Amino acid sequence: MSYIYEKYYKEVTDASGEIVSIDTSYGKDFNFAYDVVDAIAMESPDKTALVHRSTSGARTVLTFGDLKTKSDKAANALMGLGLGKGDPVMLLLKRRYEYWILILALHKIGAVAIPTSHMVSSEDIRERIEVSGAKAVICVNSESICDKVKDAVEGSDVYQLVVGDKYPGAIDINELTEKSSATLSRISTCVTDDMLYYFTSGTSGSPKAVIHDYSYPIAHIYTAKNWHGMKDGDLHLTVADSGWAKSAWGKLYGQWFMGAAIMVYDYDNFYAADMLKLLEEEHVNTFCAPPTIYKYFLLEDLKSYDLSSLKYASTAGEPMPTEVSNRFTEITGVPIREGFGQTETALQICTTVGKSAPEGSIGKASPLYHIDLIDEDGKSVGFGEEGEIVIKPGSGSIPLGVFKGYLGSPELYKDVWEGGVYHTKDRAVKDKDGYFYFLGRNDDVIKSSGYRIGPSEVEDILMMHEAVFECAVTGYPSGNRGEIVKASIILKEGFEADSKLKTQLQDFVKERAAIYKYPRRIEFVKELPRTNNGKISRAAIRKKDFENLKTRQT
Repeated sequence: MSYIYEKYYKEVTDASGEIVSIDTSYGKDFNFAYDVVDAIAMESPDKTALVHRSTSGARTVLTFGDLKTKSDKAANALMGLGLGKGDPVMLLLKRRYEYWILILALHKIGAVAIPTSHMVSSEDIRERIEVSGAKAVICVNSESICDKVKDAVEGSDVYQLVVGDKYPGAIDINELTEKSSATLSRISTCVTDDMLYYFTSGTSGSPKAVIHDYSYPIAHIYTAKNWHGMKDGDLHLTVADSGWAKSAWGKLYGQWFMGAAIMVYDYDNFYAADMLKLLEEEHVNTFCAPPTIYKYFLLEDLKSYDLSSLKYASTAGEPMPTEVSNRFTEITGVPIREGFGQTETALQICTTVGKSAPEGSIGKASPLYHIDLIDEDGKSVGFGEEGEIVIKPGSGSIPLGVFKGYLGSPELYKDVWEGGVYHTKDRAVKDKDGYFYFLGRNDDVIKSSGYRIGPSEVEDILMMHEAVFECAVTGYPSGNRGEIVKASIILKEGFEADSKLKTQLQDFVKERAAIYKYPRRIEFVKELPRTNNGKISRAAIRKKDFENLKTRQT
């Protein structure tokens, strides 16, 4: 039996079965919506593509045949509004199943989709419209999302379309879609056309729009096949809002290339027990979530849930504490394999299915990329030495899955390709066997009394302490040391935030790491700042500390 992904993707292995390279092949007019989703629909129209569950208990199942019909109708509806090739359209749809129909429709008409987190403000939306030139915003009528969009588009000719309950002044896209024709002739697109804009969540300055073209989905075959462990007919759940790039990694392209189904859990507030119940009831086979989700799972009676259908688990977004990973595996029998990549790229480094990495390692480089670690002079560093993670183009062209530019910022794009390599601005160490050990962002690395300290190493140790639920380690300004190590800590229930516990935590780190790495400053907090895509923002902590210090000094 042949699978659709094999038409575009072939692995080259050595004598031991290790993948040494990947050959990809696609035409100039490749379009994921037509050539993958519609192709599967023609072969197997009743094959399950998406299972959607809401917190109210509503369950919606869409087949590939449903997706073709509904996306064709939605494409006609959007073209009826005058939207077409090259037109940017923003999507603020949380986890509504309409997101998958509409993004396929946008791909079909050659428009540019801008998936956006619902957590943005009206000013954020307005700014993104200005940068992208968006012609329409499609939003779900939930919380205050429609109000924010209305405020952002007021006085302009930008369409506001709504999903869910009607909203005054907005076009009901579902109603419009239902009235539209289900007949759609293929619209010509080019594989190098802009397909996606993802705005990165920086802590300062204007938002940067990452541009991906129509070849981008093919890079995620490796993601789904070798990291998530997908097989035809599997059901996969990635915990991510549709506005995050992680959704493209785990809830769209690679999974459907593999002929698998996507599980979508449309919740407003996360409760670990509810998600565990979902995994049990829907017999989810593969699962990917940030480390925080696994931490909450361990606070539940994990053994009481039947997770026998779960074959593989993976994580990304921030370092996974070894203690959490080991405990989850001990209870479920399923190892958690780490991965690393960026909004600007596909999966760069991971521990693949069937492999185990040394403790603390995120895995080996994807064969799609030539990953290297370099020093400040651009020279490769040796084994065991710290360096910046970079991607080296093999044939001089931009590798598959790596973004084609920052919208309207050619100088910024030129800067990240300084020296002919793509600079991730993330740091790691590599051992002689090719395993990478993530240290943190360039800006996250703490420089204290001449030492360079990776925050994740200290965080991993603190997470082993029984009192620590979650933590973030950052550099704190120091007059005589440059920086000192600071730990911002959320405690588990039942532990008292006092000086005695601070001393215990400091001693705990001293016993397990070099003396210069222990946190000289500890702050107990109720919550940690996060970026729009849910990652802990060390930059926000540093910024707040700097502003507080400046205020005290004045």
